[in-house]
Amino acid sequence: MQISSTALLSVAYLAPVQYYTKFFLYDKILIEANENFQKQSFRNRCNILSANGVLPLTIPVLKEEPKVKTKELRIDNSLEWQKNHWTSIESAYSSSPFFEFYMDEFIFFYNRKFKYLFDFNMKIQQYIFNQLEILPHIALSDQFIEPGTSGYDDYRESIHPKRRKQRADPTFKPAFYYQVFQDRYGFIQNLSIIDLLFNEGPNAENILKQSVDPNSFIRHKGEK
Repeated sequence: MQISSTALLSVAYLAPVQYYTKFFLYDKILIEANENFQKQSFRNRCNILSANGVLPLTIPVLKEEPKVKTKELRIDNSLEWQKNHWTSIESAYSSSPFFEFYMDEFIFFYNRKFKYLFDFNMKIQQYIFNQLEILPHIALSDQFIEPGTSGYDDYRESIHPKRRKQRADPTFKPAFYYQVFQDRYGFIQNLSIIDLLFNEGPNAENILKQSVDPNSFIRHKGEK
């Protein structure tokens, strides 16, 4: 597989591990800011591992028209989604090795109201970058990029919670790491980045790097 220098991603809520590996593989990341919102996707959903198995957390949104740009989509703050999400996260990860290390700053996003989904996702993503101590080269699209446009590796739809919409990704080789409840469910790959962060802490960066097929780096750099 020949990869481009730029990955095209949708904005995402606490995106899965696969999503975050792209920030190590590509020189540039372009976040799609002008697409129409796609429901039942990682744009407003993440998957964590709870005592009862994989648990999806979904941010409720106000979709007032048939087609709404993701960057203009408002969060439905009439519902207590922040309280419910934080309760679920705390219940799932309170016994993880690094939950207490991150929780005081992380809870900020569940105590403050955000009007737009796009803004919330970008803010919490920046927090994740800070914890991973990475400074990716990110830009926002200034117009919608049609599927199949040359010069990009497009992951906007292929990194998806529904298996039937996922596309094979030979650059992603999920590395094993410790998980709470793994004695009950075994290792569950490609959960939300917070599953990796709360369980591995500062080692999360190494796990992400290990989850990129090393041959992808060789092809990307043009080495023999």
